[in-house]
Amino acid sequence: MGIEIKEILAKKILTEAKGYLDVGFTHSLNPYSGCAFSCRYCYVREMPIQRFKEIPWGEWVDIKINAAENYRNEIIRLRKKNKPINIFMSSATDPYQPIERKANIGRGILEVMIDNPPDFLWIQTRSPLITRDIDLLVTLQNKCKVLVSMTVETDREDIKQIFAPFAPGINVRLKALKEIHDAGITTQASISPVLPFTPDFPKVLDGMVDHLWIDTLTIGDGAEGRRSERLGMPALFKEHDLSKWYRKDIHVMVEKYFTKYFPNKMIRVSKQEAFLE
Repeated sequence: MGIEIKEILAKKILTEAKGYLDVGFTHSLNPYSGCAFSCRYCYVREMPIQRFKEIPWGEWVDIKINAAENYRNEIIRLRKKNKPINIFMSSATDPYQPIERKANIGRGILEVMIDNPPDFLWIQTRSPLITRDIDLLVTLQNKCKVLVSMTVETDREDIKQIFAPFAPGINVRLKALKEIHDAGITTQASISPVLPFTPDFPKVLDGMVDHLWIDTLTIGDGAEGRRSERLGMPALFKEHDLSKWYRKDIHVMVEKYFTKYFPNKMIRVSKQEAFLE
């Protein structure tokens, strides 16, 4: 699958948090537009940024080459308001795109954050590339609250291949999560969206996470499941004889199962307030 890579100048890099992110966050930060991982369930496929794009989702990535400079300028202005700055990175892309190895946009932002930290930084990714920046994350965690949330929607590689064949493998994500946790950085496993997993999934995550986040295609797509339906998720689950996993109350069942292995305080479901304690 070929990917069109473009360098662009972004007008701004911090976007006021609204809708799904308005609980716990003040801003979102997307170092890139588009996403090479091209997960089949991704709700961004149904958002204006893609619906009005001629190139299919997963086949384009825009690099915001002035992201670090924008961040510095914007946070300096925001600090004058004397209000908390809680950032979700990222809401409409993965901040660790494959091109990040060369572009270093995310790393550049983290470097600027060392001298201009937010109050809270939540990094949401499914890429093991984040381990490259452990040095910066350790330093930053001494200046603000940092949470690295690794998307691990299942512990089954065969299931991952059905729903996200171009995303990094499950095992390399788990290895990265443990490495980050062992470095003393607060970590979270984001089971988002819930996909079929083995009974041993909680045991797999034991010892590498401080928190667990459970989300589903119904409560987590920003449209009460309508986006997921338009993306053909019910049919895809049915095609692979997985329909019993596509149900509106799956989060209840998963939360109940995981509380057998983890304390209640470690587990959050969908829109519950972000971990700011």
